[in-house]
Amino acid sequence: MRLPLPHPGQILVRQGAQRYNAVACGRRWGKTLLGCTLAAEPAIAGQPVGWFTPTYKMVLETWRELNQRLHPVIQRSNASELRIELVTGGVIEVWSLDNVDAGRGRKYARVIIDEAGLVAHLERAWQDSIRPTLMDLVGDAWLFSTPKGHNFFWQLWLQGQRGGDYASWQRPTTDNPYIPAAEIAAAQATLPERTFRQEILAEFLDDAGGVFRRVMEAATAQGQGAAQTITQEGAGEDKPPVYRQYIAGVDVAALRDFTVVCVLDVADASLVYMDRFNRVDYTVLEERLHAVYERFQVSNMIVEANSIGQPVIDHLRGRGMVITPFTTTGATKDAAIRLLQAALEHGKIRILPNPVLISELQAFEARRNPSGSFSYSAPEGLHDDCVMALALAWQGLATPGFDVSLF
Repeated sequence: MRLPLPHPGQILVRQGAQRYNAVACGRRWGKTLLGCTLAAEPAIAGQPVGWFTPTYKMVLETWRELNQRLHPVIQRSNASELRIELVTGGVIEVWSLDNVDAGRGRKYARVIIDEAGLVAHLERAWQDSIRPTLMDLVGDAWLFSTPKGHNFFWQLWLQGQRGGDYASWQRPTTDNPYIPAAEIAAAQATLPERTFRQEILAEFLDDAGGVFRRVMEAATAQGQGAAQTITQEGAGEDKPPVYRQYIAGVDVAALRDFTVVCVLDVADASLVYMDRFNRVDYTVLEERLHAVYERFQVSNMIVEANSIGQPVIDHLRGRGMVITPFTTTGATKDAAIRLLQAALEHGKIRILPNPVLISELQAFEARRNPSGSFSYSAPEGLHDDCVMALALAWQGLATPGFDVSLF
């Protein structure tokens, strides 16, 4: 059996590998061939491997490639099950993430997600299905993709830039010595600049075309003290200065979304604290919000009243907290988003350099309705809970005493 020799860019990636690896690479960089090698190694050692692609069409292309490369050591290849069994006892299973529950119940020594940036519900697939498959064998993961905006693949890539169990790379097509330099030059001369930067240079493009601009310029806040995340046990010992005034915004979660609370310092319009959590019962949710309220002695907490928000508001008010309800409609959301949009664009607000918050702001979309108005939301498969919590906090700061019934 012959596997392709890695080119220098691929060698660099492999040398810096950690448990979870996100590789943003240009077109024709060689991600599928490298993936074949990565899949073959544990399988030849007798271990199970899972390969995931965004669509069934891509599954078939991967299936053919794996069968061709591994043919000398394949004992059984089942096209209906998309399962390859090797003579060593190792197994490779190929899945389409058209079904976000693909791979659920399996255990793998390694998983590979090809074109991860194209997976519509990557966050859900990764957290609910794929990541748990690595627990039994303490397996590792490789995510390959050409960048496709600021989506969950980008969030994982950012995680890799911080180190630890995660690693990430940004590798251009020019790494591949088998692509003629003249072809790269021709692409640069004929493709739109943004297309060339994304598809060839593997750049995650900035937020120039999004709802919120100058996001990274605003991400200079330091936070209040050392603790910037409240745990299940409470707010910790770190206390903010008692002479400051703080306003908080809360987007209350339903189902798979996240509850997010953002705290703004009124004096310098900076985000000093953000907490994001999900899958907790009402009692824990309310305790966490109360802990934030007490820690910062919040003067006003603006809480979304839709869905489960109103019962939460009633309970918090019963504890003596000053709560302003915010009922989200097309008009009130439009007003809140426009206020935050202007604040970021004109440098009136500073935010924490939190990768989840930044990615939500940069990915946030506007769609023009037939009536000519706009509707705002996160792209399909992503969240906007951080955006809304920040928008509510800013609304409370920018328009003290506001009444949502006016909108």
